[in-house]
Order: sequence, then C-alpha cells, then structure tokens
Amino acid sequence: MNDKVFVFDTTLRDGEQAPGNQLNMVEKIEVAKALELLGVDIIEAGFPISSPGDFDSVVQISKAVTNPIICGLTRAVQKDIEVAADALKYAKRPRIHTGIGVSPYHIVSKLNSTPEEIIRRGVDAVKYAKKFVEDIEFYCEDAGRSENEYLARMVEAVIAAGATVVNIPDTTGYCLPHEYGAKIKYLIDNVPNIHKAILSTHCHNDLGMATANTMSGVYNGARQVEVTLNGVGERAGNTALEEVVMAIKSHKLGVYTDIVTPRILQTSRLVQRLMKSPVQANKAIVGKNAFAHSSGIHQDGVLKNRENYEIIDPKDVGVDESSIILTARSGRAALRHRLELLGFKIDGADLDKTYQDFLHLADVKKEVKDNDLLVLVGKEQRDANRAIKLDSLQVVCGKSMIPSATVSLIIQGETKTETAMGDGPVDASYNAVKKLIDKEIKLLEFLIQGFNNGSDDFGQVNVQIECNKTIYYGFGADTDIVTASVEAFVDAISKSME
Repeated sequence: MNDKVFVFDTTLRDGEQAPGNQLNMVEKIEVAKALELLGVDIIEAGFPISSPGDFDSVVQISKAVTNPIICGLTRAVQKDIEVAADALKYAKRPRIHTGIGVSPYHIVSKLNSTPEEIIRRGVDAVKYAKKFVEDIEFYCEDAGRSENEYLARMVEAVIAAGATVVNIPDTTGYCLPHEYGAKIKYLIDNVPNIHKAILSTHCHNDLGMATANTMSGVYNGARQVEVTLNGVGERAGNTALEEVVMAIKSHKLGVYTDIVTPRILQTSRLVQRLMKSPVQANKAIVGKNAFAHSSGIHQDGVLKNRENYEIIDPKDVGVDESSIILTARSGRAALRHRLELLGFKIDGADLDKTYQDFLHLADVKKEVKDNDLLVLVGKEQRDANRAIKLDSLQVVCGKSMIPSATVSLIIQGETKTETAMGDGPVDASYNAVKKLIDKEIKLLEFLIQGFNNGSDDFGQVNVQIECNKTIYYGFGADTDIVTASVEAFVDAISKSME
C-alpha cells in the first residue's frame, strides 16, 4: 500500500459554499496559488454546473496553478459531467469528481430510487466521465450512514467502471471514529478490485469528530484525505487540513504528506482574512493560543525544554516561537524570561520584590503586558541602559503632502540627524531612524495599545524587530503616538546593540 497520503483540499468548493465564506475571483486565485505553495495534491476548484461563477472559478484556477490536480464536482448526471469537462479544459492535470447518495436516507427519500438503480447510475456516470478525462473520483454520498455490504458493492462497481479514487464521505458527521475506521477496513478487505483505486476520506464535523474520523480512516487504509483550511465548510465545517497533516507528522504511522508545514499558519491567516472567518483562540495548530502558555508550571517546563508541554515545534507550522502569557498564574521563571526579553536582568531579592509587585498587578488585570512590566522595573532604569536615545522628532504631514520626518538620535554620546519620507508619519520616522543605524532591521510586529482615559492618555506602542537573525522587543509611551512609536523602535534597536 502507498505510504503517501494525498491531500485533497476543498476550501474553494465545500469550504467556500458555507454562508459568509464567499470569495471573488481574484481571492479564489490567491487562495489557489497559496494552496499550491502549501503543497496540496488536489484542489477542488468548484461545482461548475452550479453557477457561471463556479464554472469560471474552475477555468481560471486551472490556468493559474500548475502542480496540483484540479478537480471539478458533479452529480451523476451527464450534463453536469459535460460542463465540468469543459471547465477543466485548461487544467494540466484534470479530475472529474462525480457521485451519488448511497445511504437508505438518500436512496429513498432524496433520490426516490432503488439500491440497484443507484449502482447503475453511479457506473454510468463514471463511464461517461471517463470519455473526457482519465482521472475520475467517485463519491458515495452519506457513506457514513450506508450499510457496509451495499457500499462495498457500489465501490467495486465504480472501480470496475474506471474510477481511480473512491470517496467515502461521512456527509452528516454522524460516525464515531471506530465506526468510520471499520468502514474503511471493511472496504479494503472485501472489495476485490480495491487495489486499483485510492480510498478517500471526507468527514464533516457535526459531532466534533471530523479529524478523529479522518485519522481513523488513514490508519485503516485510506490514502487520500479531503480537508479545508481551518476546517471551514457547511454547518459545523469539514476536517481541518492543518490538524490532519500535523497529526500524521507527529505520529509514526508509516505514512506522510507532501505539505510544506511551515506555510500552514500564513495560509490559514490568508483564508481567515479573505473569508472574514477568524478561528477561535483555542483552535488546534492555528489558533492564537495554540502555542501560548499562562500556567506557571507549564511556563517553567517550556522554558526548560519546549517538549515538556509542546508536541509540535511552533516553527514546523510557521509560528516563530511559543508565547509566554503573563497572568496571576505565572511564576518567577516566566517573569524573569519576559523581563530579559525586554532588556532587564533581575535576580535574587530584586526578582522576589518585582514578582510580588507583579502578582498584585496580575490580580487586578487579566493579563500583564510589556508596558506594565516596564512600569514595575522603572522607566528611568530603561532609559539609563539605552545605547541609543531619541533626542528630537519633527514630523510634517497632511492631506496633500508626502509625510516627512526629521529624527535626531543620541548614539553613544553623539547626536546624529536624518530626514526621510514615507507612507505616513510613523513610516517616515522609521525610515529616518534606519538611515541613522548601520544595520539591516526588519519590523516584524507593530502594536498600538488602546487608550483608556481619553485623548490625553499615554499612547503605548510595542514593536518586534529582527536584526542579525535575532528578535528584539521594544516599548514606547507618550501622549503623542508617533513619538511613542519611534521610542519603541529605538528601544528595540538599542537592545540589538548592547
């Protein structure tokens, strides 16, 4: 049996048809190109007969990408198949995905037919599709609620007719993992020509078991998984690509995928942004808390050895590093670690005192931020240790002019001044600072924290930069948000020179 598990991504078909997830053509092509870079094997680009937009999606995506197989969905209807074949004419590697319902629910109440007639219609659809393309996938809709013996007859018949892949969907998300795995195993063991096709999983998440069912299918012999980014899809969604791929990578099951896992996070965020469908904070793999630790015991363990509490290296999915979130449950190790990132080395009695102050603050606030820590250790100490200080800043901007900034820095006792332009006052100021610093600096993160007490309150800015392949954090606070932004930038650069 093949050791590779093929990844069939249906974000642009099953995922995109969910309410609120609709994309325009430019966005679909952007997602398709991202999926190609991610390494998916098959992209289901649409349901061509359903609308002119879906037809055009399959055409344009076929033109836009090269490596993945491009798949178009149809019913077991000749006109559907003809339209799909026409839409796929530009695909370098086309696949028609046709099929029909096979459960008693679908055969009787949806299709008003008989089991034997359904098999005949399935076979006819495969044979007709085979006239247009060689690669035919057949879906047995609602296979999760179908009787295994009848399902095996259907699978055998469509493989004999020329199907190269047979999809066993748990369309309603009804199966339990052991049931779904047993269904795949039954087909492997009882369909005589099963070696001529690949069995595919397609699981929905109505009972929260899409990933578990998919993995049970893989464990029992399925070698294609049908998934979406972030698990988007109708009702409770589809199986999440990132969960299945990382489950396979994390366990020694003797199988693998060709997914470029460090691209998972950025592809996930692209889909979130374009579909306006953010994932919950505790979403596996791609949620903002997936690699965040707030418990003191966990934080201490992670700081000593990441594998104490993390089974996945964050870098494997495109996350730069784990997050240590400071709360009332955090311990001294986490506090010391965060202060060191901010440029402060505190030990012994000083750390004990700072920790007690920290706990009092953490009891009041849900989460202690960097600027709160800076208040604890003292702004004067921070300024005294800086290798670079902001001496003056003058910004000129307005509706009909290009923003410019003149920045003066005190660098190791010497005052230097530069002027630069930019897309806005902060960008212009940062460009002037970069001209004064003889280093390559990349801005990774820029965060303005909310105002609490009106427009005269301090604007608080946190930045993250990369310099010489090392990450540095900076903080600035001022009633003028541009000055606070420059203070934060200079603070981070100063740490890179210490």
